[in-house]
Amino acid sequence: MADAHSLSALVEALRRLPGVGVKSAQRMAFHLLQHDREGAQHLSQALREAALNIRHCERCHTFTEAQVCATCLDPSRDITRLCVVETPADQSAVERTAAYKGLYFVLMGKLSPLDGIGPKDIGLQKLFERATDGNVREVILATNFTAEGEATAHVIGEGLRARGLHVTRLARGVPAGSELEYVDLGTIAHALVDRR
Repeated sequence: MADAHSLSALVEALRRLPGVGVKSAQRMAFHLLQHDREGAQHLSQALREAALNIRHCERCHTFTEAQVCATCLDPSRDITRLCVVETPADQSAVERTAAYKGLYFVLMGKLSPLDGIGPKDIGLQKLFERATDGNVREVILATNFTAEGEATAHVIGEGLRARGLHVTRLARGVPAGSELEYVDLGTIAHALVDRR
């Protein structure tokens, strides 16, 4: 195994994925090479094409192969609502609910001063320009309910309110179908404060 440079490079490449350690990366590499060479080729080609062709939408900043994504171009979307999310994965989650028919702005991150990520790093100026285009009436802050997500929502909310926009925050509370004794205390506390 000492001369298996390609195998080591594959394991190291797989380790770049979130939540994948050395053993998981080795298991994936061995599986692809031993049982699914065709799948390995397909994965390689798909990654190559995605890395070459996928860019950020000029309007909402999500992933797309075109200059403007299909959601931004969809004439049936409500142009008066703009939902701000941290990542394209968050946007996808909101879309899967089929409960929101407005437009999006994807930050591609969140404020995190400890990691050196500030307002310029997540494109807040571009968001403010997008939100004040004359069409948007409500901005829905759908950042995650982590400390960084809350700080990001606060900074964005203050900036947008100062520009005269109506800003709302994604609701939070006790999940449907759950039993209170198993819900964490922070969630219960927020549900009580935000009750309606």
